[in-house]
Amino acid sequence: MKKNMGTTDKIIRILIALVIGILYYTGTISGTTALILGIFAVIFAITSLVSFCPLYLPWGISTCKKK
Repeated sequence: MKKNMGTTDKIIRILIALVIGILYYTGTISGTTALILGIFAVIFAITSLVSFCPLYLPWGISTCKKK
């Protein structure tokens, strides 16, 4: 897997995952909405940690800085 996510992209994804976690913890979201957003939060966190987003591949998107 070649990295295709830059630092800004990773930070934004982690922040979104944290906001979803906080919304769930405070009871603002629940039920199906919480489940779906929770899945997105986990995906965002994993893709941020590995610096790779499979959805970027078909379109050739890369937010990494060029070397």
